[in-house]
Amino acid sequence: MKKISSIKIGKNIQQIRKSYGYTQEKLAEEIDCSTRYISDVEQNRSNPSYEVLINICNTFNIGMDQIFGEYLDIKINDSINYKLAGFENLKEKDQQTIEHLISFFNS
Repeated sequence: MKKISSIKIGKNIQQIRKSYGYTQEKLAEEIDCSTRYISDVEQNRSNPSYEVLINICNTFNIGMDQIFGEYLDIKINDSINYKLAGFENLKEKDQQTIEHLISFFNS
């Protein structure tokens, strides 16, 4: 677990945003803030408010653990989460292909 006084989540927010295909402008518009603010948060120059964090989580339908995971004492596989982020935005045929591949590899 990392030292609590040095929490840096900007990179995580940026990765999540990009995995959903959002620009900083699109995210800023979605959560009603400025593009500059999003940039500052992603560069760890500004800490997002609770309201902004909740809006980000609701926009991408994710939990706070995806943003703060490396600071929590739980075991999560961020690489899988980031790779699956945006799955619901894929075409239905592509979703089905991925689901079939997962079923195949799990059997």
